[in-house]
Amino acid sequence: MAKFVIIQFPGSNCDQDCYHVLKDVMGQQVRYAWHKDSLIEADESIILPGGFSYGDYLRTGSIARFSPIMSSVIAAAKAGQPVLGICNGFQILCEAGLLPGALVRNRDLHFVCETALMRVEANDTLFTRKYQKGQHVRIPIAHGEGCYVASEQTIRHLNEYGQVLFRYVGAEGQAREKSNPNGSIANIAGICNSEGNVLGMMPHPERASESLLGSEDGKALFESMIRSAAR
Repeated sequence: MAKFVIIQFPGSNCDQDCYHVLKDVMGQQVRYAWHKDSLIEADESIILPGGFSYGDYLRTGSIARFSPIMSSVIAAAKAGQPVLGICNGFQILCEAGLLPGALVRNRDLHFVCETALMRVEANDTLFTRKYQKGQHVRIPIAHGEGCYVASEQTIRHLNEYGQVLFRYVGAEGQAREKSNPNGSIANIAGICNSEGNVLGMMPHPERASESLLGSEDGKALFESMIRSAAR
């Protein structure tokens, strides 16, 4: 059985969804940690859930990055523990410097809430080993600031070293402008760090882990983390 800790910030609203999937659907050991806590066990996988931490009043994730528990999250990430940031969690990871780049307002300046089609770009990571490389998955997105931006050098590095794990595509399987829901550079939907233990993604796998929700394509991500923790 794997151990997970879900970090709760003021404004988190997907924390209970993640807890339900991990506890009730996957049968794993999971607990919450409040943003003022500091304890993270060495054998726990960390999840930063979606939501609007601190209301996102200044800039998405920019205040949460300074929450007391983030020092422990950063230390755990540097020690090699798995860290998954979903939506607002992705934004926080970028603000904290655990992932390169930033998330800015969507290209059309509208909040986008829909099911996105993505291609799995790599399946040799602890987050994607239960997928097939090139597999198409349908996972919901819901964000106003999900446009991933970074320097040309950073994008080149991410592509060259296999750190882009998910990319938005159309039904034909191509990463084209019309299949890009938010304007992210190179249709990027999720990236990992160079060590492969920190993943940030805008789509919500916890909303696609049960058939009654219309898709189980996100379940393999959690199964990958559980399998990796068991090794």
